[in-house]
Amino acid sequence: MPEPCIIAVAITGSLPRKEDNPAVPISVAEQIESTQEAFEAGASLVHIHVRNDDQSSSSEPTRFAALQAGVRRHCPGMIVQFSTGGRGRDPAARGSALYLKPDMASLSTGSVNFPSIVYENHPALIGDLATAMKANGVLPEIEIFDLSHLHAARRLADAGLLGERPHIQFVMGVQNALPAEERLLDVLLREAKLLFPQSTWTAAGIGRNQTIVMQWALARAADAVRTGLEDNIRITRERLARSNAELVERAAASVEKFGRRVATVNEARQTLGLASGS
Repeated sequence: MPEPCIIAVAITGSLPRKEDNPAVPISVAEQIESTQEAFEAGASLVHIHVRNDDQSSSSEPTRFAALQAGVRRHCPGMIVQFSTGGRGRDPAARGSALYLKPDMASLSTGSVNFPSIVYENHPALIGDLATAMKANGVLPEIEIFDLSHLHAARRLADAGLLGERPHIQFVMGVQNALPAEERLLDVLLREAKLLFPQSTWTAAGIGRNQTIVMQWALARAADAVRTGLEDNIRITRERLARSNAELVERAAASVEKFGRRVATVNEARQTLGLASGS
C-alpha cells in the first residue's frame, strides 16, 4: 500500500490581500469556509494566520479562538497549526494565542532578510515562544529560512525547550533568503537528519516555486507537502487560483504522481506524533 503524505494548507498568511486574489480568505467566517473546502479536497493540516478587518495582520486571541473552534467543528480531526510569525505583529503578542492549545504552532528559530524587511526573531523571543509551546503541549513546526536556524533549534532541544521529534519545514524561494535550489534542499535535509534523526519534515516553495519544491520534497519521501494561498495565489502565470481547495487538489495530484497517497487526518496525526483528534 502506498505511503501516506500529509497535505498542509496555509490558507491566508499575512501578506496576500483581496486585491491580489479575491479568493484570499480574510474574515474568520471566510477562513473557516476555505479551510473546510481544503479539508474536503484532502488537506489534513491547516496553518492559520488571522487578520484585522482592514486585512492587516492580527494577534488577537479571540480571532484565533473563533477560527480554531470553527475548524474543529467543520473539519473533524484536522490538525490546527497557529502562526507565531512576525510580519505586521507586535513581537510581544506573537505567542498570545498559544494558551488556546492548538495542535501545532510555527516557530522560526532565527532572523532573516525578506524582500523589504528584516524578519527579526530575537533569541529571547524564540526562547519565550518555545517555552510557551512546551507549557501548552503544542508541537512546534520549525521554520528554516537559513542553515543556522537548524542549529538554533538544536540548541533549544539541548536546553530542554524542544523535543527530539520536531516537524521541520524548509522555506525556499523567499527573495533575499534561501533560494529554491534542489541542491540546497539536500544540504538542509542532510543537516536536519544529523541534528534531529527522529524529525519529520516538509518543504515550502514560495510563489512560482511552489510546485517544483513540492516535487523535490516528494522525490525525497517528505512526510508532508505544503500548499495554499499564503505562499502562492496562482495556478499558472496567467490565472489566479480559485481557492485553497484548488491548490490542495493540485498537491494531491502530485502526491499520487510520486506513488504516495493523501494522508487521512488520523494518519497525519500518527505521523506527527499527535493525539487523535475529535
